[in-house]
Amino acid sequence: MRLYFVFQEIWIGLRRNLTMTISLVITVAIAMALFGTGMLLKKQVDSSKTYWYDRVNVSIYLCAKTSSNQACGKKEATQKQREDLIATLKELPEVAEVDYETKGEAFERFKELFANTPGMIAAVKEGDIPDSLRVRLVDPSNYASVISASKNTPGVDQIVNERELLEKLFRILGGLQWAALFIALIQVFAAVLLVGNTVRLSAFSRRRETNIMRLVGASNMYIQLPFILEGAIAGLLGGVIAALLLVGSKLLLIDRLQESLQFATQLTWTQVAGVIIFSMAVGVLLCAGASFLTLRRYLKI
Repeated sequence: MRLYFVFQEIWIGLRRNLTMTISLVITVAIAMALFGTGMLLKKQVDSSKTYWYDRVNVSIYLCAKTSSNQACGKKEATQKQREDLIATLKELPEVAEVDYETKGEAFERFKELFANTPGMIAAVKEGDIPDSLRVRLVDPSNYASVISASKNTPGVDQIVNERELLEKLFRILGGLQWAALFIALIQVFAAVLLVGNTVRLSAFSRRRETNIMRLVGASNMYIQLPFILEGAIAGLLGGVIAALLLVGSKLLLIDRLQESLQFATQLTWTQVAGVIIFSMAVGVLLCAGASFLTLRRYLKI
């Protein structure tokens, strides 16, 4: 009978404040979806950093006939200049390996990297990318000596540190992650206010039943339980909707970013499921906790 009474009170409370409950579910869904999206972006960025930072090179592009660098003019790097530079780089303790990449090899690698963007491939012809030296470092963060040894060296057109390019990209993705989390925080605040208002309205509409329960000796926990479960159910419904939104975020945002930015690592559905479960748990606990605190204060008054 007690269990039946609790569920009956939950149904009455949800039905009486239907519009407020719907608003709460939608707010929780949006908040948890943004929170989960921020977590997914963080996982993608962290896994990509781990993968790429261990594989970044310093690319030293050699002078070609098409070079725009004034130091090159229309001269092409000679074999002796290239061999001298390779020997100099190999003497550096920071250098693990130096690979020479011809124009043809560079063009083939370019086509592999941008296989999903035919427009980029169509805009570049074989020979547009000059010969280069790809320098692999012992410690990818220790690249200053390589740049110093290569700068202003005969036959060198341009030096590109891939780590710096990746750091700019990851900063942009990190900004998107924090923006999603910031908006989620605002939505969470709105959800807490909605929970408080919904619980107060529900408690006020059932104040007669609450007073009778007090008179017959019902404990505060027994009185509070239906209201707390109402909040938990609203949070759970919001979490279910957020789970659907997170699946869409994985398919329409994260996977497309992975394809467009050529990330070598991809989020697994196991990772997404973990984020979904965590987001749903946060939504339920958030609403149940806000209900408990609001009702406790209301009952004291």
